[in-house]
Amino acid sequence: MSFLNKISGWRTKVFVWIGLPVIAAAGLLAGATDLAPTWQAKNGGGTSGTFTAVHEECGRRNCEWRGTFVATEGGARRDDVILYDAPDGLAKDATAPARDTGARAGVFSTTGGSTYLWVTGLSLAGVAALVAWVVIIVRTIRRRREATQPSAPPASFAPSA
Repeated sequence: MSFLNKISGWRTKVFVWIGLPVIAAAGLLAGATDLAPTWQAKNGGGTSGTFTAVHEECGRRNCEWRGTFVATEGGARRDDVILYDAPDGLAKDATAPARDTGARAGVFSTTGGSTYLWVTGLSLAGVAALVAWVVIIVRTIRRRREATQPSAPPASFAPSA
């Protein structure tokens, strides 16, 4: 914890006062909102149904399928949702079994995958950054209060007359 005892250098200051709050906000907002739905899907919960692939969106590192989810029972429908953990070989207009667990942007493939690990990691990083940031703020406030308080005069051991 010696890092927390002395915050010096502009890189460290930028990380502590800007980086940690940004990591905490991103982790908590993006991860925590979908944490329960991802674990529910991993454990087989949610509403079963069918995902129909409409189009694939690719970024620099990965691709994701967007489409329509229709529940098996009741026929509830969600349009323009992502299929998390999509099976390999999915093509346009193809269908795949899926589960709707209430995630913000999508439904989960019943074949399983690692989305729950990513969301859990993101959430834990957000919590860790928030805790570290709060500890640093509390220590900084304490240190400043201690520095502004006058120190007590040294006790004299001289005999009093």
